Amino acid sequence: MTGPRYPALIDALPSTVPFVGPEVQERARGAAFDARLGANELVFGPSPRAIAAMQAAAGDIWMYADPTNFDLRNALAEHHGIAPQHIIIGEGIDGLLGYLTRLLVEPGDAVVTSEGAYPTFNYHVAGYGGVLHKVPYTGDHEDPEALMAKAAEVDAKLVYLANPDNPMGTWHDAQALERAVDTVPDGTVLILDEAYIEFAPDGTAPRIDPTDPRVIRFRTFSKGYGMAGARVGYGIGAAPLIQAFDKIRNHFGMNRAAQAGALAALLDQDYLAQVQGQVAEAKALIGQIAQDNGLTALPSATNFVAIDCGQDGDFARRVLAALVADGIFVRMPFVAPQDRCIRISAGRPEDMTAFAQALPKALKSARETGS
Repeated sequence: MTGPRYPALIDALPSTVPFVGPEVQERARGAAFDARLGANELVFGPSPRAIAAMQAAAGDIWMYADPTNFDLRNALAEHHGIAPQHIIIGEGIDGLLGYLTRLLVEPGDAVVTSEGAYPTFNYHVAGYGGVLHKVPYTGDHEDPEALMAKAAEVDAKLVYLANPDNPMGTWHDAQALERAVDTVPDGTVLILDEAYIEFAPDGTAPRIDPTDPRVIRFRTFSKGYGMAGARVGYGIGAAPLIQAFDKIRNHFGMNRAAQAGALAALLDQDYLAQVQGQVAEAKALIGQIAQDNGLTALPSATNFVAIDCGQDGDFARRVLAALVADGIFVRMPFVAPQDRCIRISAGRPEDMTAFAQALPKALKSARETGS
């Protein structure tokens, strides 16, 4: 009796997932977290209109969703002032990154990213046999000039850049990104991940002609619109690239209720403005909590704040472990020197209170166990 015959590429890959979910940690610790502040979810929740639309759609869940995403695609086109043929909708940015990698990367093809940037992209590249080339962060920012130089050096198929950045929360202004687009090498596509753009200052989003074949920008309903569990993301790019997704995407991958919820959320910009205010207030409070404990909060254009713990990654990991043990779910960057930080999502007042109470104890524990 024999089992499956895995291709050599798959057989050689480690059995890993990019993130360990809070549910896994809760099962391991035998208790729920008191504050869920590690996954950059919008704890304030989606628009009530989105919830109502999804509830209404539940009665029709026996039907497949529209595989063309017609209503949502056209609403997004109107929202951005572009034609629908420039928009692709998929199962979150993660799903779209997987489709794009499958579409463009063959085994051995070069791909460029930043050391310590979003690991799910790396996961997809490895899964399709791409060769990752990484450049370091500069001053806790991704480095567009270094990314483009490396892409030219290795003849990259794709180069990944998040603006605003995850995991640091830092950002470049529109002009810096527009300069980067102008230097994308021939044959390379820039992935501009704008998952957190709804929280960024005015002047962060670059002006990019949607017909430009050198760039595809990805956005999501997981962050600003509070629908992480629904898995709705979209891309904006040149029509030939967008059309090419139809060759390989899961045409029935979108959830019918999620489509309805995303459409309702998009049409409720007043609620988006409300949660933007709530996030800003929570980030200011995180900064104050950091300051009260002798730590530094990095400026953030996202719905989370990276807090510099003032020592090395080992110390920050001890702080994180102590917070988790005390019921506060947080995460941290993976790569030095950014791993000197912990990352705290904007939360409700009760979440911030729980974090404020737990942080001094975690710092004390980290200092004592490291001495």
